[in-house]
Amino acid sequence: MDQPAYVRIANDLRARIANGSLAAGERLPARHEMAAEYQAAEGVVRQATMTLVQEGLLVSRPGAGVFVRQPPRRRRLVRSWFRERQGGSPFAAQMEEQGRRGAWEYASDTTQAPPEVRERLGLDAPDDDRHDVMRTVYAFTSADDEEPWMLSTSWEPLSLTKGTPIAFPEAGPHAGQGVTHRMAAIGVEVDAWDEEVGARTATAEEAKRLKIGQGSIVLTAARAYLAGERVVEVADIVVPADSTTLVYNGPVGDS
Repeated sequence: MDQPAYVRIANDLRARIANGSLAAGERLPARHEMAAEYQAAEGVVRQATMTLVQEGLLVSRPGAGVFVRQPPRRRRLVRSWFRERQGGSPFAAQMEEQGRRGAWEYASDTTQAPPEVRERLGLDAPDDDRHDVMRTVYAFTSADDEEPWMLSTSWEPLSLTKGTPIAFPEAGPHAGQGVTHRMAAIGVEVDAWDEEVGARTATAEEAKRLKIGQGSIVLTAARAYLAGERVVEVADIVVPADSTTLVYNGPVGDS
């Protein structure tokens, strides 16, 4: 039985990537040029290239074209209680350990916690449309090459931080500090955290911000910081699955 045209084109492109005739980082010809080369409709060519995007061999960049994906460099993202207890930014510290400089962009605003976040923070039912959390959206990068490393969104209850010097995580005298040190500044001792790891397909926005292909798999980490029984912050972290290793460590015994 004859193969569908898009499968035949995808197989040819896959072979050309494997043998190096299509090099990493190389832009594919325009769709109409490939349609002429393969004597196929442009829609068939698009189906073929999207198949390889989903396989992680190609990257589609809106407005720029379709490119052969660069082999990802492995990264270590350390999740450590000891690291959380240190001063300064945990991300900056671990980037320095890997010979890199960490950087991040962020945007903070107050909002009403969505139901899932509300449950994780243990908040009461919403009061009409009143804002009850500070939300901060982060994009973490390597400052050396502006390569994206991870995305994170955190939520802190305004009932705890409103009117204090730590209300805005990246502003004021404690800007850029880890959660444990910021909370200590207002007399709240963070003494535990937990984290649930999963995997899913990246959203279109996440793929764009992480510069990964549409349909790529990402690892997710849903973290909660606790002071006794009270959850003082929850955060959702997103990293590319094919280039990131999550490393967990911590003390043993009573230390």
